[in-house]
Amino acid sequence: MPRLLINGKTFDVAADADTPLLWVLRAELKLTGTKYGCGVGICGACTIHLDGLAVRACTTTLADAIAGQHAITTIEGVAGREADALRKAFTAVDVVQCGYCQSGQLMSACALLKKSPRPTDAEIDAAMDCNLCRCGTYPRIRAAIHQAAANIV
Repeated sequence: MPRLLINGKTFDVAADADTPLLWVLRAELKLTGTKYGCGVGICGACTIHLDGLAVRACTTTLADAIAGQHAITTIEGVAGREADALRKAFTAVDVVQCGYCQSGQLMSACALLKKSPRPTDAEIDAAMDCNLCRCGTYPRIRAAIHQAAANIV
């Protein structure tokens, strides 16, 4: 039985090795903060962290994420200075409209701030490029990331 390390806890899962991690998270483990968007890795709604890197759970298989090899973080478990600052900034800047993409946006932004604590507009654009927002809040997302970067304590 495959074993995963998710948000600091170990889970045994009953799924085939080629099952997309998104379905294991949502259907089997009931971690529904990771959203299904496109199913082919281009919208970013399913973004999680795999060893701290932002990846798409819809194109990452269970075999790619077996415990002992990788640590998985979902929106339910993301924590730390960057995550706290981003949550506050997304609220202060009023980023959210429909909210469907926000877990993926936050996960990508958090990975960016951990890698580059004071990102430029170009770094933000590159890191967030594969996170689609139907509501078009991109300028507010960028502003919130800058605000979060300035307020990380």
